[in-house]
Amino acid sequence: MQTRTLGTNGPAVSALGLGAMGMTNGVYGANDRAESIATVHAALDAGVTLIDTGDHYGTGHNEMLLAEALRDRPRDSYLLSVKFGALTQPGGGFNGQDGRPTAVKNFLVHSMTRLGVDYIDIYRPARLDPAVPIEETVGAIKEMIEAGYVRHVGLSEVGAETIRRAHAVHPVTDLQIEYSLISRAVEAEVLPTLRALGIGMTAYGVLSRGLISGHWDPSAAGRAGDNRGRMPRFQGENAEHNLALVEALRRVAETRGCTVAQLAIAWVAAQGDEIVPVVGARTRKRLNEALPAADLKLSAADLEEIEKAVPKGAARGDRYPSAMMSTVGVGN
Repeated sequence: MQTRTLGTNGPAVSALGLGAMGMTNGVYGANDRAESIATVHAALDAGVTLIDTGDHYGTGHNEMLLAEALRDRPRDSYLLSVKFGALTQPGGGFNGQDGRPTAVKNFLVHSMTRLGVDYIDIYRPARLDPAVPIEETVGAIKEMIEAGYVRHVGLSEVGAETIRRAHAVHPVTDLQIEYSLISRAVEAEVLPTLRALGIGMTAYGVLSRGLISGHWDPSAAGRAGDNRGRMPRFQGENAEHNLALVEALRRVAETRGCTVAQLAIAWVAAQGDEIVPVVGARTRKRLNEALPAADLKLSAADLEEIEKAVPKGAARGDRYPSAMMSTVGVGN
């Protein structure tokens, strides 16, 4: 497994990261806990060192699953990226974001307890709290770094101005944000800002929640526990249009002798050495498909063909429902 460095002064991590969110029931449908743990083990055995989670994934169950999967692994053999602050409520649904310094420290204690670790490698607010200046939130993380409980500051789904303000308080290691062939809003201001400041990017949604994986079946949109049916890109005519883009991408993949998913992941990685795609594989089968993308080198001609197949802005529908789109720093 190749490695990439997150930011100018950040850690070296595997060229692909593993996102654990989908391993929690109620996101993309039912899961097999044993298979989830086996997938984490397979990722580590393949050289994946970056694992991403959030304290609100499964209301803490995602972190507990990772604790079980990582229990017998040396602590220095993996890096944990943890998002915090997303508030939930009984019955489901989000209830805002809490970025107050006292809350930051409280969330951190609970995450370390559930994960069974005494420090978090990269700690980041899941979304911007509009009621709390980002300087205060990052200042609290900085205090936790000085106390030895956190190694690096990360951000998630914020815009260029917030990145600059946060970085002025403490160097930011990386921004986690959605970036894929059909989600390219970061290219306008965010990516240039990251490069100017020497900040890395961990790109999630590289397969757009499976939409451009080459495997998604529209019938899955109504499956119990699968929330993709609420996403505009997965609905009705939008889905039909977007799947036509996938078929165009499939033809390019066939000429390269790879799968659609591998091509889409490799495209993200090809956009810059500071970018680490985070793959949300829930099974060893999907993980094993994704791993070769780390070694798939795309030529200028390949990139041109991909652009023709899926032009910038070609997708239809927002990446989130309108209420959630209001919480992110950039659009589609």
